[in-house]
Amino acid sequence: MALYRSYRPATLGEVVGQDHVTGPLRRALENNRMHHAYLLSGPRGCGKTSTARILARSLNCDQGPTPDPCGVCESCIDLSATGSGSIDVIELDAASHGGVDDTRDLRERAMFGPAKSRYKVYIIDEAHMISPAGFNALLKLVEEPPEHVRFIFATTESDKVLATIRSRTHNYGFRLVPVKILQDHLAKICASEGIPADPAALALIARAGAGSVRDSLSILGQVISGCGPEGVTYQEAVLQLGMTDSALLDETVNALIDRDGAALFHAVDRVIESGNEPRRFVTDLLERIRDLIVLQRIPGAAESGLIHAPEELIATEVDQASRIGAAELARAGDLVNRALSEIKGATAPRLQLELLMAKLLLPATDDSTDGLRARIEQLERSGVVSHSIASAPAPLATPPPASPPTPPAAQQAEESAPAPDILPTPPKKPSKPVEPVKEETVVAPAPNPGNTTVASFSSMWPAVMDALLKYSRVAWMGFTESTPLSFENGVLAVGVKDPGRYNNVKSSGHDERLRQAILDVLQVDTKIDVVLGTMGVAGPSPSGAAAAESLDEEDAPRMDDSASEEMTGADLIAKELGGVSIGEIENG
Repeated sequence: MALYRSYRPATLGEVVGQDHVTGPLRRALENNRMHHAYLLSGPRGCGKTSTARILARSLNCDQGPTPDPCGVCESCIDLSATGSGSIDVIELDAASHGGVDDTRDLRERAMFGPAKSRYKVYIIDEAHMISPAGFNALLKLVEEPPEHVRFIFATTESDKVLATIRSRTHNYGFRLVPVKILQDHLAKICASEGIPADPAALALIARAGAGSVRDSLSILGQVISGCGPEGVTYQEAVLQLGMTDSALLDETVNALIDRDGAALFHAVDRVIESGNEPRRFVTDLLERIRDLIVLQRIPGAAESGLIHAPEELIATEVDQASRIGAAELARAGDLVNRALSEIKGATAPRLQLELLMAKLLLPATDDSTDGLRARIEQLERSGVVSHSIASAPAPLATPPPASPPTPPAAQQAEESAPAPDILPTPPKKPSKPVEPVKEETVVAPAPNPGNTTVASFSSMWPAVMDALLKYSRVAWMGFTESTPLSFENGVLAVGVKDPGRYNNVKSSGHDERLRQAILDVLQVDTKIDVVLGTMGVAGPSPSGAAAAESLDEEDAPRMDDSASEEMTGADLIAKELGGVSIGEIENG
């Protein structure tokens, strides 16, 4: 006889892992407060039908109703695992007896009293398979049954049971059994059968059973039937169940931690060449990554029962968890989980596995937040950056010193001048105003023109423009397309190619703001010579004569220069800054 039949529970106390169901039922039997109809629902192989049979024995026992059937009366013997059954306990499979004619026949037979027992008990398995018409035919009987009738429905899909039927029953939901409880149960059975069993093998079988007691006992029976005199060993369980050897998982995870591409692809080769099912390998790899994540977050996970594995395997997992970052593990878990659904039914499973390994090895191809964190953790482990540098917040920028006072006319022009559409939009100013540093606390660095070249200014020019924006938006617009041309004797020649902007910065004192921005960024105090044109772009500083010679042509006066100088007010703003006059707005 199969193990799941030989070791079927005979009392409520023997039901494995369902104390939340057996406890209330036991108290109801002790107090003789049993309901006329019950609905037992939950995953397959968790004890629903066994509990229904125990209830039938408890109700019809000569000592009952009792939570502990005597096991010696005629009813208990008939309803035992090896008994012939009782005429007063009718088990129906709704998958084959769920039609309206079947339920009508049941309704007619229920009117007759039990032959020799206290109650006539109907156990209807797979109750969700009853047709809607069958449920409707059964509804009146379930709602108001004869005094001698008890109904027990068992189903894996309680939501498919007619709502009116559910409302007339007491509902109890069964749950999947934890791995640790299943492992202990399997160990007791092996001891009862006199078969040596490796705890690692039993843990593997319990995991393969996926929380189902019946499935776990079926798997154990298979392994026992094929094992040798040494009993149930880990290697035998791995071979018979087609699960991934822990050594192969260790090799895969270690290669991932060490960024060893060759070892990872060799692991894939071993999976395929040994005949392992690729989806099974991916599932086992995902479980290993889950264990590592739990061990990182909860150091005592093994002792608290969150990790179910042999001690030597747990020691290996603890070492692996300490050598890989949390972001890398989280990203690996996401990729493996996605691959688990993609590899199902794949025509080229080896290729799918190799693509998965390539993605695991190359976080640089992942532009998500997880990919960025994984790259940072790799740099930390390799020593390129330290954790303190990678995680430290950016230093606060030193507030710029107070700008020199702006003449009232220039300030009014700044506030009223609209920004041209052709200019790039500057970054937003800080919402909180920057408090100026007191003049007596500002110590300007000594100029050091000997170590500074025009290339230094060119490389830092974007930062200089950002600093200039803090002083004046109009100054920033004037110099936004400027270029450092030469630097000699403490004088920096800055080329501005647009005549309008050139006239603006020359006449409004913006060169002083540029000087202050350069001092903030480069710590070099210099005089600014604004010139028209950008011929000498970013290179070694030419001689003074050469710089002047290169600018002669562009510095030459143009026909429209005098006209621009004579223009004032709205006409000048429209020409030089692109402003549009909108006229006066009359109120009233």
